[in-house]
Amino acid sequence: MTETDENKELKRMEAYCAQAEHCRSEVTEKLIRRGLPYDMAGRIADRLEQDKFIDERRYSQAFIQDKFRFAKWGKRKIDLALLQKRIDPIVYRPMLAGIDPDEYLAVLRALLESKKKSIHTTDDYECRAKLTRFALGRGFEPDDIRRCIGSVDEGE
Repeated sequence: MTETDENKELKRMEAYCAQAEHCRSEVTEKLIRRGLPYDMAGRIADRLEQDKFIDERRYSQAFIQDKFRFAKWGKRKIDLALLQKRIDPIVYRPMLAGIDPDEYLAVLRALLESKKKSIHTTDDYECRAKLTRFALGRGFEPDDIRRCIGSVDEGE
């Protein structure tokens, strides 16, 4: 590929990154899927980072807020998703730790209360097991789940 092709792809990726937050791995994978060589995709990603179209901290912050507030994901699921996107844990783990614990437990409690309405069982043990599996699937920690399931049971 020529230098004009590289500039053309750079402009295309600048427009792509200007529309929404994207991380380096997303941009690199998109370029490789378009048939660009790895070295050219790396150079374009470097340039995008240099020009602040890509910023891992900014992306992590937006990702954490969106997945917690809108998708109602727990910290474990968010952590795994960011690891899959090849973002350094040093960048995002302090942001995960910065989630307000009261808000975190309130979200979990609301999810469990909502889920409990859809569980049709008379056995308390089975109900707790289903709630626990549901919350674990959403990425919440076992200690938080136990604490909230107790408060959901008391709220009956």
